[in-house]
Amino acid sequence: MTDAEEHRRLIVAGTGIAGLTAAIYAARSNNDPLVLEGDEPGGQLTLTSEVENYPGFPEGISGPDLINKMKEQAEQFGSDLKHGIVESVDDSERPFRVELSNGDVYTTDAFVAASGASARTLGVPGEDELMGYGISTCATCDGAFFRGEDMLVVGGGDAAMEEAHFLTKFADTVYIAHRREEFRAEDYWIDKVQKKVDAGEIEIMRNTEVLEMHGSPEEGVDHVTLARNESGYPSENLDDEGTEVFDFDVGAVFVAIGHTPNTDYLEDTGVELDETGYIVTKGGKGANQTATDVDGLFGAGDVVDYHYQQAVTAAGMGCQAAIDADDYLEDLAEAESEAESEAAPEAADD
Repeated sequence: MTDAEEHRRLIVAGTGIAGLTAAIYAARSNNDPLVLEGDEPGGQLTLTSEVENYPGFPEGISGPDLINKMKEQAEQFGSDLKHGIVESVDDSERPFRVELSNGDVYTTDAFVAASGASARTLGVPGEDELMGYGISTCATCDGAFFRGEDMLVVGGGDAAMEEAHFLTKFADTVYIAHRREEFRAEDYWIDKVQKKVDAGEIEIMRNTEVLEMHGSPEEGVDHVTLARNESGYPSENLDDEGTEVFDFDVGAVFVAIGHTPNTDYLEDTGVELDETGYIVTKGGKGANQTATDVDGLFGAGDVVDYHYQQAVTAAGMGCQAAIDADDYLEDLAEAESEAESEAAPEAADD
């Protein structure tokens, strides 16, 4: 379909919780959505081995199982799920022109961006193998699984401070490893964490980096290998005689070095993005809360929400985006019908 263009009434980019919820609602509204799976099908939830805080599952459910059930539900109502990475959206004319990385091209009357945000990771040995098995990028999602364990939070910004503070609810001791002396977090979070340090609930390991993570999917995280150098950035100074490399026992590791919103394909559109790339929507009260500066283009889930980043909030935004898109499509159909009616008498006169 490289040279041909297929028109769709609605396209949803993303098959995480937000995208699939939007797909369910859009399909039930007879909007025949095309739902595109990106290079991270299922989104962040597929990295979570067990989800206990999503309503309706008192015994918990694995992240992949929840995503698969939602896919089945979306397809049951008529959503068309296909693999495809959105390369660009052309909003210079209507309908929108959506090009995929494989060269496929679609046009669409409305577009829901639910492509999520990718958690930044360390890229050290053992991280990929143990992700979801003692290594996590979401303390709120997974902290309760490791009650009574020593936990390590990696990072020095607001996210790391907030996650460490939250994990004191469950951990024996929370350790924060930061590769520099100074934190990037706001004073508000540094002060809150310091109170936990004073209480003996948090210990800070400055100028310290993770070199490797050890364990197995069956047993979880056993320990990590750390490097420390008082000048900072020890991984870049492993040959320095002042660098200490040592093993450190922990039961869980939370990587909190930020997220990158998947919005590159919107950079040449009229959609407003904040300084870190998140979509800015209208928000507020009433309808059209997920609308962007481009009529017919809506945002939902972690691609918009850099604060809550929960499955249930993503589902809520997906629902809102589908309803907002449906309202837009109904208005569009009415406008087109009126235009045709006005044009009909003129054609008859000719």
